[in-house]
Amino acid sequence: MKGLVIFSFVLTLLLSACSEQENEGAGQEMDSVKSNKELTLAIGPEPEAGFDPTTGWGRYGSPLFQSTLLKRDQDLEIVNDLAANYEVSEDGLTWTVTIRNDVRFSDGEPLTTEDVQFTFETAKSSGSVLDLTILDQVEVVDEHTVEFHLHSPQSTFVHSLITMGIVPKHDYHEGYAQNPVGSGPYKLIQWDKGQQLIVEVNDEYYDTKPFFEKITFLFLNEDAAFGAARSNQVDMAFIPASFSLQEVPGMRLEEIPSVDNRGIMFPYVQAGEKTDEGYPIGNDVTSDVAIRQAINLVINRQALVDGVLEGYGTPAYSVADQLPWWNAETVFSDNELKKAKALLFEAGWQDHNGDGMLEKDTVKAEFTLLYPSSDVTRQSLAITVADMIQSLGIHVNVEGKSWDEIEKLMHSNAVLMGWGSHDPIEMYHVYSGFNAGVDWFNPGYYHNPVVEQYLEQALQAHTEDEAIEYWKLAQWDGETGISANGDAPWAWLVNMSHLYLVADKLDIGKQKIQPHTHGWPITDNIVEWKWTE
Repeated sequence: MKGLVIFSFVLTLLLSACSEQENEGAGQEMDSVKSNKELTLAIGPEPEAGFDPTTGWGRYGSPLFQSTLLKRDQDLEIVNDLAANYEVSEDGLTWTVTIRNDVRFSDGEPLTTEDVQFTFETAKSSGSVLDLTILDQVEVVDEHTVEFHLHSPQSTFVHSLITMGIVPKHDYHEGYAQNPVGSGPYKLIQWDKGQQLIVEVNDEYYDTKPFFEKITFLFLNEDAAFGAARSNQVDMAFIPASFSLQEVPGMRLEEIPSVDNRGIMFPYVQAGEKTDEGYPIGNDVTSDVAIRQAINLVINRQALVDGVLEGYGTPAYSVADQLPWWNAETVFSDNELKKAKALLFEAGWQDHNGDGMLEKDTVKAEFTLLYPSSDVTRQSLAITVADMIQSLGIHVNVEGKSWDEIEKLMHSNAVLMGWGSHDPIEMYHVYSGFNAGVDWFNPGYYHNPVVEQYLEQALQAHTEDEAIEYWKLAQWDGETGISANGDAPWAWLVNMSHLYLVADKLDIGKQKIQPHTHGWPITDNIVEWKWTE
């Protein structure tokens, strides 16, 4: 099977220059062989770490092979999945979940509260990207009820119930990530590392049965995925905006809104300190709020969307645009050169020697903007934004680096980064002073005591609905906040639409706003997919 797929794909690339008639004939031949209950997809990179939810699989989109206690619907409202009901105690410390009694794993064994307990305890001790330090213990009350006891109230704990796929206690082992057993809509059949993954429908699945009985995921880079779409080798391909203007016969372009954002993280404090590893902290230019606010004002975000993203995206104003906890007051009028210049002048930035660069005291308005050299889109954004900022008399040195190099330099240099999650705790990660210098969360060392109080109040709320007010206040309360109206520790640039070439007759249902592209968020509603007549 592996050899056939590889040979077919390579042969197709060699013949890609053939006429449209030849390509159409090849597609007809493929369709005649493949069952109408099968799909072939090229929708993102291979999850090299495998498919173990207790170490991070499924955090962005559906875990596919496993089910979760709760989930978000198309409007991002929280609804039940494995859970029949859940409630939070008055003190916010105990979350009680009642699970369905009709769920079985793909091997036929029933899913129990002991499996739920085992999953969360395993995840807590995994030492992975998952953070379950808030969780004290998981207690099995009876065969249908489980209690989660927290060290302190935390509204965002609900996200763990939404994203954590439940694994079987009876069949969890060292190689589980490579051969998972779960209660999700599909089960893994074959994984040829670096090439393809084949899944088939899970006959034990308790909810809506998928239309497609077999799906093959091809692990292709962006160029190869686009080539496979043009040669009719895949039913769906994830593509960058640079390919969006090229029509592909038999396929349509699906644009799905996302909170997959890109922005400039500024060092917030003055230079002088160093990390424990000896990396420099702070920047004497970007530590000035007038510089950060002026840059936010002068950037033409719609021009970035139109020019760099080929129109497929939206201007970005926060880390959470259009999500339920987004504060719409973060939106402001940009491309305001005159206003930005006046702001800098009032703050004491002037060109005293006529060289075209502003100065304040002995500090020249110049800094470096880093981007990952492997990312063409971030490179284009960085270069274009630097030109816009140049009009202010601020010089930006744009440099592409590896992520390893950026990690050593990001506390003292601006970096073009990206976030985007359906979990509001991301706002806490990015802006809390407690995360200053921790991993990649707050490399600029931003801190504001007022904002910190709002963030803590949001976390300590008992429910997501109660927390939303405080998340919004942290962004802007009328006087201060993390938005460009306030401290402006970031200059958010764009939210990137996710683009997929999709077979004309493939119905992929209603898609919700997608998060950052780790994992395969497009598969979140895969049970709804079907062929149209």
